[in-house]
Amino acid sequence: MNVQVVGIVGLGFMGRNVAGCLLASGLGVVSYTLLEQEYVEARVTIAKAIEELIERAGYDPALREEWSARYTEAGSIGELAGCGFVLESITESLEAKNSLFADLESVLGASVPIASNTSALPISLLQKGHRHPERFLGMHWAEPAHATRFLELIRGDLTDDFTMETATVLAKRLGKDPCVVQQDLPGFIANRMGYAMYREACNLLALGVGDAETIDKAFSNTFGLWASVCGPFRWIDLTGGPALYGKAMSGVLPTLSNTAEVPEPMATMMRDGLTGVKCGQGFHSYTPEETARWEEIYREQVWRVRRVVDEVFPIAESGRL
Repeated sequence: MNVQVVGIVGLGFMGRNVAGCLLASGLGVVSYTLLEQEYVEARVTIAKAIEELIERAGYDPALREEWSARYTEAGSIGELAGCGFVLESITESLEAKNSLFADLESVLGASVPIASNTSALPISLLQKGHRHPERFLGMHWAEPAHATRFLELIRGDLTDDFTMETATVLAKRLGKDPCVVQQDLPGFIANRMGYAMYREACNLLALGVGDAETIDKAFSNTFGLWASVCGPFRWIDLTGGPALYGKAMSGVLPTLSNTAEVPEPMATMMRDGLTGVKCGQGFHSYTPEETARWEEIYREQVWRVRRVVDEVFPIAESGRL
């Protein structure tokens, strides 16, 4: 359960950010990818993540020089044999993941947990047909992975307690406040709540109740005030309790959208290939300067919120160096 070296397979945007998080917490990392360029990009991303943790979170400046001694770029899957935990972060393809898992099981010890960073495929499906299905779980991260407290740990139908306990201990060492998801539902916890909200926001926009700017403002000036320290149930308890909210629900719920289809105007935007800040157009329009400004606003807010929440709810098991 005392993991010292973690393997990461796949060094895309999420994989290399997670590598930075692991290295900043004093762990060894063995990374493996089939794309040579990802090794180059990973080193740049890791260095940036560690620099940010030093400047923003008070991590030891010695990390700048010493992290690379704990970082290995593997030439084959076999080099992950000594890892005590492995995270898969490759393409969302069942065939590709199953092939990788078979290769991993051929080199790893029987009890070494294998975590998938999938957000689209059920963990219970991924663990089927493998030699040790009980070792598989899901790990759902949030960006920026090195800065947020968020990490969902998803139990599949066959996942055992040892695997979940090992993942929980590791998560806390990384400075995360893990959410253990006991049922393998699409979207897990956070995304299920989020997509219910996105659907109703689209409904309000389509009905003409407000434009995107107004709806965004209403959301950020209410939920943004309390959501970093209160979940929905705590907020209900603090502001009237179930008796009050239950009465309100009886009137509001019948009027909410319950469509199972992608709602308008999201559906049209999806068909048009709009990618938000990446292309300069989504629900709002963006110049390159506006994109940079909003990305900076978000990054600054992540660290502000992190400082507040860490003060209110410290994570005692954090492995911060």
